[in-house]
Amino acid sequence: MVYSSIIFLLVFLPIVLVVYNLVPNSKKNLVALIASLLFYFWGAPKFFLLLIPLLVVNFYIVQRISKSERTSQRKGLLWASLGINLGVLTYFKYANFFIENVNELLSLLGVDSLGWVEVVLPIGISFFTFQSITYSLDVYWGKHKPLKRVWDYLLYILLFPQLIAGPIIRFNTIADELNDRAHNFYADFKLSGAYIFVLGLAKKVLIANQIGGQVDNIFANTATLDSGTLWIGIVAYSMQIYFDFAGYSDMAIGLGKMLGFNFPENFKSPYTATSITDFWRKWHITLGAFMRDYLYIPLGGNRTSFFFSKHVNLVIVFLLSGLWHGASWNFVIWGAWHGIFLLVERLFLAKWLKALPGFIQLVYSYLVVLIGWVFFRAETLLDAKVYLQRMFVWTTESTTLIHLDSKFYSFLIVALFFSYLTLSNFGKKAEEYVYTEATTASKHAILSIGTLILFVLSVVYVATSDFNPFIYFRF
Repeated sequence: MVYSSIIFLLVFLPIVLVVYNLVPNSKKNLVALIASLLFYFWGAPKFFLLLIPLLVVNFYIVQRISKSERTSQRKGLLWASLGINLGVLTYFKYANFFIENVNELLSLLGVDSLGWVEVVLPIGISFFTFQSITYSLDVYWGKHKPLKRVWDYLLYILLFPQLIAGPIIRFNTIADELNDRAHNFYADFKLSGAYIFVLGLAKKVLIANQIGGQVDNIFANTATLDSGTLWIGIVAYSMQIYFDFAGYSDMAIGLGKMLGFNFPENFKSPYTATSITDFWRKWHITLGAFMRDYLYIPLGGNRTSFFFSKHVNLVIVFLLSGLWHGASWNFVIWGAWHGIFLLVERLFLAKWLKALPGFIQLVYSYLVVLIGWVFFRAETLLDAKVYLQRMFVWTTESTTLIHLDSKFYSFLIVALFFSYLTLSNFGKKAEEYVYTEATTASKHAILSIGTLILFVLSVVYVATSDFNPFIYFRF
């Protein structure tokens, strides 16, 4: 069940919201948990039977961490908790990748390959694993006391608005709201959530989906298309993945508000970045914060006494960030690509960039990101290599005809317009107007009318189209 499906929009969500708002505050967590369990069971019934026991075990391990006064025991319990979480993630996400690479090596050595039944990747495993890790570490570091009830812990991990594709919500930022969020149960807060949810839905189905079909066609015919079409294809993909993922994040944030939760911002006009460092302050913000606080800083961060260590740590973090996105060398290279530019900017390039006109900084940042997206989107390293060769070694030859019609170009222009809108003062004010909680009747009227129009258009599109992917489901 995806958030842009008819069954979610017109059946699941309305029922959940009605029941949730009818029950007393003391029962709202129970309703949210039941809804979340049903939501996950719908999408991954086989994994569901393994997931719940593992989460319960982890909950009680962390309870022991908080009660133990012996440092050695606390560390042992922490490693047990991390071992469970990372072990599950490694098996389900990387076992196939590991066996494939071992078999390729055995083939080169003339040895028979290993027999293997491919492991199915459960939806959302990366996101709820990371949140489970933040729970263990936040309690271990003393950032927050553990939850008292196991069902509140299950709600934190499985809360359906952010379960399958983030944003990554750190335990210490939401722990208090899991216990008591009655202060958020007022009309303006919930209506703000509805506006943001529908805006995210529109980003996903009225922009990302409109572009995505042609992106798939272009990447399926890389070796037979001219350079111009390939440049258009990767620009279109940059818009597709942004509006798909940012749209999902808005839907998650909006749903959270409707249930009384404050979820963190995950995107802030990333293509307006003037450097790759700036890009990672604006793109998938919660992942960047997680990598910084739970990996980079524990590795030593900038505090290490060795000059090269802090730079190596940075590259390691982005290699792992790439691998987190998927079990493929393409993702590792994508992570390394960004890590190298972050390192170069830290060493000297950032100073040079500041001396250049703002437009040049924008072009530099976007071009680096575009090249990275080729690795991110291509199925294999060879596909990425061919795509980049035909992009930069200009050719007008094309043996495959792909008709990019006016509808495609219109939506691509709309996507580019909204991607860079916040470069203007008008765009900044418009963004603030939409995302800031409404407190006046006139603002509610304007946002309600706009929301209703976008919702109807989105539902009509979903009902009449069979193209409705969620890019980040694969991660």
